[in-house]
Amino acid sequence: MPSQLNSRSSGSIMAWLCLSASVSTGVRAAFVRSTPSRSAAFMHTVNRRNSLSIPSTLKLSTTTPVESTETSYDVVNKERGLDTYDPASFEGDIYKWWENSGCFQPDAKQQPYEGQKESYVLPMPPPNVTGRLHMGHAIFVALQDVLARFHRMRGRPVLWLPGTDHAGIATQLQVEKQLLVEGTTREDVGREEFLKRVWAYKEEQGGHITRQLRSLGASADWSRERFTMDKDLSEAVVEAFVRLHEKGLVYRGEYMVNWAPLLQTAVSDLEVDYADEEGKLYYFKYMVEDSDEFLPVATTRPETICGDTAVCVHPEDDRYKHLVGKNVVVPMSGGRTIPIIADEYVDMEFGTGALKITPGHDPNDYEIGKKQNLPIINIMNKDGSMNVNAGDYNGLDRFDARAKLWEDIEAADLAIKVEPHMQRVPRSQRGGEVIEPLVSSQWFVKTEGMGAKALKAVEDGDIKIVPQRFDKTWSNWLTDIHDWCVSRQLWWGHRIPVWYVGESGEEEYIVARNEDEARTKAVENGHPEDIVLRQEEDVLDTWFSSGLWPFATVGWPQNEGVAGSDLERFYPAACLETGYDIIFFWVARMVMMGLELTGKSPFNTVYLHGLVRAADGSKMSKTKGNVVDPLDTVAEYGADSLRYSLVTGVTPGQDIPFSQEKIEANRNFANKLWNCCKFVTGNALRDLSDEEMSSLGVDGPIGKEEFDTLSLPERYI
Repeated sequence: MPSQLNSRSSGSIMAWLCLSASVSTGVRAAFVRSTPSRSAAFMHTVNRRNSLSIPSTLKLSTTTPVESTETSYDVVNKERGLDTYDPASFEGDIYKWWENSGCFQPDAKQQPYEGQKESYVLPMPPPNVTGRLHMGHAIFVALQDVLARFHRMRGRPVLWLPGTDHAGIATQLQVEKQLLVEGTTREDVGREEFLKRVWAYKEEQGGHITRQLRSLGASADWSRERFTMDKDLSEAVVEAFVRLHEKGLVYRGEYMVNWAPLLQTAVSDLEVDYADEEGKLYYFKYMVEDSDEFLPVATTRPETICGDTAVCVHPEDDRYKHLVGKNVVVPMSGGRTIPIIADEYVDMEFGTGALKITPGHDPNDYEIGKKQNLPIINIMNKDGSMNVNAGDYNGLDRFDARAKLWEDIEAADLAIKVEPHMQRVPRSQRGGEVIEPLVSSQWFVKTEGMGAKALKAVEDGDIKIVPQRFDKTWSNWLTDIHDWCVSRQLWWGHRIPVWYVGESGEEEYIVARNEDEARTKAVENGHPEDIVLRQEEDVLDTWFSSGLWPFATVGWPQNEGVAGSDLERFYPAACLETGYDIIFFWVARMVMMGLELTGKSPFNTVYLHGLVRAADGSKMSKTKGNVVDPLDTVAEYGADSLRYSLVTGVTPGQDIPFSQEKIEANRNFANKLWNCCKFVTGNALRDLSDEEMSSLGVDGPIGKEEFDTLSLPERYI
């Protein structure tokens, strides 16, 4: 755990905090008093402390729910009695009582006083607003809940800030699927109507994920729940873009991007999954101009031959030295020629030693093309079909063009051979189609300087990464960072605050907070007041708005410099707990944006958990049939069993093998605690009057005045 939990205490604290409902229902009522003396006051404190620090879950109960926060849960507990251990019958009631009592709020019964402890702030990684619960959510809820409740027990104001992400691609894709069923498209209905449909879909599906997080016992302050497209958060996104542009960190340019033809948008590296798939390696002849000589070249994508602008060999390769500087004829191009160049990038021992260079459709070729000043030819439309630059293959789907072009190469006696070949194929995480690398005009954020600041924050100890071995991963990525493509060709999301001047063209543009400000700037630049302004159609990458999460959610930029504001109280955060798989795409960007826009690191500790895997260590997969559904697990075994199974025997940053047997064993352990409590409750509380029970009951979080009257052991508990 982070430094706030030392190694000796973390295990026992995790066990106590994660075995929640069974303990809270029994123990809170069991050890109320054995004599009318000190023990009564002592256990009164235990009851109150547990009401703040033991997690439970939201599961619709078969018993009468606890509606009033004024009624002691202990009284209700006594009236109900303890039967067999059935988590579904009580977890929801306890959770509801905690939430309605305000136990999850940072100011729960806290009065400002001199020397008040610094707030402990824990930003919750926002899940997709229309998403569904999976084990990745379960592990972060279990660990973050431990941190939140531990620091509440220490008397600190704790803000565990929940919220959801608008998930631009994922959400838009679902609505587009609905339109396809109706026989229409987003282009047919238009942008305004399409966005109305997306908002309706969000309202219909958006509440499921937060209810499911509650079912795991997440003691987050739901009264502060945020959504990345809330009005003030959207204003923060616009402000961030404008300020970065004013700093010279935002620009528009052409660069190689991951293009998803089905979605017709650029996607981030995180949204690309690589799969080893059986393919083919095609060997063919690149004929030297005016000669019978040829260069043997191999490719997995023959259709890209149409976009080749050079063939590259190693400068020391004796087989091809004499050909450097000559031209070769591009197959099936009608006679187009390209140069033979030399570059040490080529591995003489790999393949034929001759490499076709397609700068418009391969990231490595793109870099060589820039280095060698080669032209870039785009041969594909945005839907993955071939364009006019592909000559006779114009209009064909890229895979149909592959087959047709190879047939023509064979007919022209330019084919050498075809071999089976295992290759890493990039596929869109959302749409499933093969990603096409291509050069496109996009909006970028310069990251070199921002990355250097983020690197220094860890090196100087301003941010501590747990486990420390990820410091090297952090350093390697930020040392070799590329500019960040932040534009997406979508309609759902934060529309880029850029206005192009005039009825056509994109040469002149204005970055502004709104159209009125853009028009004012246009007039200042010498344009008439009625000049046509066209806002950029693209939206910002979802990770851009998520990168502002730690400070935008507590009032940035609206409350900058406002004394006593949430921004002053709750920023920077104390700890960010998340999976190691998004350390680059989210954590690093939050640090870069936080340092650049607020001058402060957004948190002082980054705690990284591993991935939840099947019992044999393999990745959970629906195709393998080894996925454990957390909702089904909670329904059958209770949230305590699930949470306890996730946090016991866990090392930071290590993947977590998970099995049904472990859940069952921990459910049995919780059952033993339940039976102990049931035995004591049936004896200690059986003869107490309602008045006595009410005097010992809990009706809300403990206040500082009462806390100060307790002895040291009681305060510690």
